[in-house]
Amino acid sequence: MGRACDAGEVYRQVPAAGIREAVVWHSVATGGSPTRVLPDGCLDLLWSSRAGLLVAGPDRTAHLSASSPGERWVGLRLPPGTGPAVLGVPADALLDRRVALADVWGAGTAELMDRIDAARSSAGPARRPPDDPIGPDVERIGAALTAVALTRLRAAGGPDPLGARIAARLATGGPIAATAAEVGLGERALRRRCQPLFGYGPKTLARILRMRRALALARAGTPLAEVAARAGYADQAHLTREVRDLAGVPPTRLLSG
Repeated sequence: MGRACDAGEVYRQVPAAGIREAVVWHSVATGGSPTRVLPDGCLDLLWSSRAGLLVAGPDRTAHLSASSPGERWVGLRLPPGTGPAVLGVPADALLDRRVALADVWGAGTAELMDRIDAARSSAGPARRPPDDPIGPDVERIGAALTAVALTRLRAAGGPDPLGARIAARLATGGPIAATAAEVGLGERALRRRCQPLFGYGPKTLARILRMRRALALARAGTPLAEVAARAGYADQAHLTREVRDLAGVPPTRLLSG
């Protein structure tokens, strides 16, 4: 889940140990406004201090995540194509959904919950000092999420290597036909393989990855007209329409956060 800036939360992330391109992120809601979570082709394994263990599937458009003030979140964001091997379900089964992890893993959720309970209790009563609203126990919770995910990933034989190849090619702006040829598939076969890997077809994934590339350029200070040209949009108006379609707001609104 890619997060837009939000004054109503404290947020940070670090690389996840042992899982390529995965990150562990921590947040705490400091106000009542929802957080705009941008589509990114990823699946997230989540722990909420209020809702427990959840899974966030890949989104086609922005998801507005509402949290109670003080609610803390820890997430393991799995890169495009990796989530299905960890969760044991195809990505399209979780498209645009947030579900309890128990609905996906059943009794297998108990081991992870035990690890999280141990992580929280080992942090002691001072786990939320005044100068750190997130609290140090989230590092242990993040480590628990990562450890269980890594065990499941290894048991599955790792992620489908095709997923990383497709996502990497599309992330650079490669055409869909050229991407299919590069990975040794026809365009129809590419679409069939993308659905369970990413939750949607290569065209949608390419649009999402292009938007993320454009926003990264804009946040680095590149003017929007130049961003549009460098990211492969016809013009700045095309960039604005695409971002509004996927994120729900124009790029200027996202960048003003």
